[in-house]
Amino acid sequence: MPLKYALVHEWLTPKATGGSELVVREILNHIDADLYALIDFESSNSESYLYKRQIGKTFLQHFPYARNGVQKYLPLWPLAIEQLDLRQYDVILSSSHAVAKGVLTTSEQLHICYCHSPMRYAWDLTFDYLRHSNVGSGLAGWMTRYLLHRLRQWDVLSANRVDYFIANSQHIARRIWRCYRREATVIYPPVNIEAFPFFSQKEDFYLTVSRLESYKQVALIVKAFNQLKRPLVVIGTGTEMKKIREMADSNIQILGWQPDNVVKKYMANAKAFVYAACEDFGIALVEAQACGTPVIAYGAGGALETVRDIHSCGDTGTGIFFKKQTEEALVAAVEKFEMYEGLFSPEYMRSHAAQFSPQIFAERYLDFLEKCNAKRPSWK
Repeated sequence: MPLKYALVHEWLTPKATGGSELVVREILNHIDADLYALIDFESSNSESYLYKRQIGKTFLQHFPYARNGVQKYLPLWPLAIEQLDLRQYDVILSSSHAVAKGVLTTSEQLHICYCHSPMRYAWDLTFDYLRHSNVGSGLAGWMTRYLLHRLRQWDVLSANRVDYFIANSQHIARRIWRCYRREATVIYPPVNIEAFPFFSQKEDFYLTVSRLESYKQVALIVKAFNQLKRPLVVIGTGTEMKKIREMADSNIQILGWQPDNVVKKYMANAKAFVYAACEDFGIALVEAQACGTPVIAYGAGGALETVRDIHSCGDTGTGIFFKKQTEEALVAAVEKFEMYEGLFSPEYMRSHAAQFSPQIFAERYLDFLEKCNAKRPSWK
């Protein structure tokens, strides 16, 4: 009898279209799995590939305003995910950046978690979350700290329900070890390289595409370009939109949210893609390279695995790193980029990006799954 698969993700909404959702889509392209999530508003979205698909949901689906902000129900996530009854399945696949890995399983089931990151709210972004939260100070702040403390305890406990971890980068594999003391196999997420146009001739502007949230450090980029007086285009939306609009000088265009075709056009024409956040993997950095566009990035996290610094790689460089998240460091990196600009090969950037293609992801993921399934008989 063929094995029965379930795939569990955090949430499925039209606004959730990041790297973790690309992993879900690619897994479903190759594995016949029933899909589950905390909430689902994609199966009712006629423009979604999940339109009219049967998707298992939790009680959070019916809570007010869940569609636009299930994050407000963070304290209930562990309870909600544990209510999914998956006993009928042989293999549980989770795509997790928060609680999806916490589903309850039996000793006869195999659970493989593709981990995009341990829960950011509870670990790396705790103090950032408190600083920018409406409930981060006073009595409410202490209650929030206690909640995050309990979330960390649950997060470590739920990691024991996973048989095998996959990390989306070496950076995340190290974070998984630090938080859970579990080894993880690295399989880079899929980037649809062929969907991005390749232009070898660039226009005279820099670009950043990002959610406008504090940890994405877009404000730092805007401040640096205020000093540089170079043309910068900012695409994205988020809670810092107003702040960033107010601080931007006339050389900076804030375009807000834009459809994919517009983003791709700007990405292909930009002279460089600028990124100042510490990314888990950084799909946007790979997308830029697929367009033949060099990258100026903060030299930490997943960027170290996807971008080749021209200082150490010479002719095969695909970007330049700056070592500190400061305006001064970014200004210096842009000025160095302009010195080296003629040395970058758009053709090499495209070929470098190809190693992160969906085909390579599928091969590695399915091979890993097959090896894990081969060990199942010894459990029974």
